[in-house]
Amino acid sequence: MLCRRSSIQCSHGSVPVYLNVYDLTCINGYAYWLGLGAYHSGVQVHGVEYAFGGHEHSTTGIFEGEPKQCDGFTFRKSILMGWTDVSPGGVRRLMEELAQKYRGNTYNLITKNCNHFSNDVCIKLTGNPIPSWINRLARLGK
Repeated sequence: MLCRRSSIQCSHGSVPVYLNVYDLTCINGYAYWLGLGAYHSGVQVHGVEYAFGGHEHSTTGIFEGEPKQCDGFTFRKSILMGWTDVSPGGVRRLMEELAQKYRGNTYNLITKNCNHFSNDVCIKLTGNPIPSWINRLARLGK
């Protein structure tokens, strides 16, 4: 894989926002170098990681946890997405707003997964989208 200049826009803020990326399968060890792979992601801000997962209920599928420690997945890397001045309370309000869109029973591997959620959050907090390789398989499945 070739190294590229960062496409992250400089945004003003004092709090870093990270995208934490996890492998969904052990095949990712090989697929990653081919630009493929199946990934889970979450957004880390103010020492909390926010992610989205599916379940059969119409309640939110957004959950929070310890950064880089998402159960059931193998942590791969953390990517600095930019900076924000949104307070912890403001982040919580953002999650409450997104809770209606990201209900557990609306999860879909191709059209509304954890990476779509992470992309929405990163754009709202930093103005930067997540790297395209993270959700490439979902786009190929359309």
